[in-house]
Amino acid sequence: MKEVHVNLGKRSYSILIEVGGLASLGGHLRRLGIGSKVACMTEPIVWRLHGKTVESSLREFTLTRIELPSGEDAKQLLWAERAWSACLDAGLDRGSTIVALGGGAVGDLAGFVAATYMRGIAFVQVPTTILAQVDASIGGKAAINHAKAKNLIGAFHQPRLVLIDPALLQTLPDREYRSGLVEVVKHGISLDANYFHGLERQREAILAKDLPVLEEVIAGSCRLKAKIVEADEEEEGGLRALLNYGHTVGHALEAVTNYQRWLHGEAVSIGIAAAARIAGRLGLADLETVERQANLLHSLGLPTSFTRLDPHIIVEALKRDKKAREGVVPFILVPKIGEARLVYDVPGNLVLEVLHDLRAQ
Repeated sequence: MKEVHVNLGKRSYSILIEVGGLASLGGHLRRLGIGSKVACMTEPIVWRLHGKTVESSLREFTLTRIELPSGEDAKQLLWAERAWSACLDAGLDRGSTIVALGGGAVGDLAGFVAATYMRGIAFVQVPTTILAQVDASIGGKAAINHAKAKNLIGAFHQPRLVLIDPALLQTLPDREYRSGLVEVVKHGISLDANYFHGLERQREAILAKDLPVLEEVIAGSCRLKAKIVEADEEEEGGLRALLNYGHTVGHALEAVTNYQRWLHGEAVSIGIAAAARIAGRLGLADLETVERQANLLHSLGLPTSFTRLDPHIIVEALKRDKKAREGVVPFILVPKIGEARLVYDVPGNLVLEVLHDLRAQ
């Protein structure tokens, strides 16, 4: 087992990475000293695959299961209201805990419900996708979507524990698995050149879901994100914004297609390709830096272009980004692998040109 500590004072917690670790969930909850009532928010397919293990592990607790739709459909006020009602019906109190068992969307909604139920109760992340394991489950950002923008309504609410079992990734469909790898790649591109080089070397083992390699890769990615979260917990200093590399265009792509066309990681992959080209056009990054990013994404089976979408519509969606100020959208750009920075003065016409370049004919 590998452990990464997130040092946030009274809100500190551990990230535990352990093959087969799901079976030890109950023991970890007991060590946290939580109350006897637990609500597990999950997806039907995840529960069919892993529910018996969870029930067995939590047999000493009073367990309530709250099933949610898969993916971004769960991140709606409707499902938050249903979850609040289920918690009330089950008698959850201030000492109870919500466990998020699923992907990033389940974790986002569960965190939002935990942050708002009785003004905040404990929750534990048990992410079942690599996207959630290395990104969404760490840092306490919890949100639901609005019809006009992704993650617009939310709160910062840190988990008590993040329990990561790499073996759960063996049950993921290949498309979902590849989509989640974007966050791993993103951490290397924006934060650590040596880590990125390791991903380039081990890409075949990563694609094959080699468990010892995955344990190392996931732990390394968690360490990188934990350092950023510790330094900028609520994105007040700008440092945590570096984790949004590729998300600016990625979120816009999701919004203009009603979150139906791409998985989140696929949209971010295109966003990374766009950001890399923008840095190149601005003269901030050389051609090798631009191409290494696209090449690794492509070798992992991820998209770096799009079709059947007007670039002008994407640019309009960028203006609704929650990071926009006075109509100006900041971009995270990477002059060198491992050295991301925030850039505020990216010309809109340059963004449009890059999007035209990425639009496959």
